[in-house]
Amino acid sequence: MLDIKFLRSNPELVKENIRKKFQEEKVALVDEVIELDEKCRAARTRCEYLRSQRNTISKQIGAFMAKGQREEAEQAKKSVSDMAEEMSRLDAEVNELSAQIRERMLVIPCLLYTSPSPRDYAAS
Repeated sequence: MLDIKFLRSNPELVKENIRKKFQEEKVALVDEVIELDEKCRAARTRCEYLRSQRNTISKQIGAFMAKGQREEAEQAKKSVSDMAEEMSRLDAEVNELSAQIRERMLVIPCLLYTSPSPRDYAAS
């Protein structure tokens, strides 16, 4: 299986390789994987951001409680609860997208090995 980073940075090379193997029907998988990968990475980034915000707000809740600011603490708790729900949804989305990416990546053929030509040796 190809590395996703390689596919991300060399989609045309991978497509060309697929064509050389006469598997034209698999060329579309490259674009699908790239699109799914972008969505997956965006969901992960959003989830990490929410986790960071949740941690910050959780610390503030303790400070609000210590100062006796119950109303602010309750609002912060509600915010944390909303973030937890969104994070849960995003985690499920990331898992689903990752599975779809893996499914497609398993179908994309590995690169053909081309042996170096005599010219390659003469140049060095």
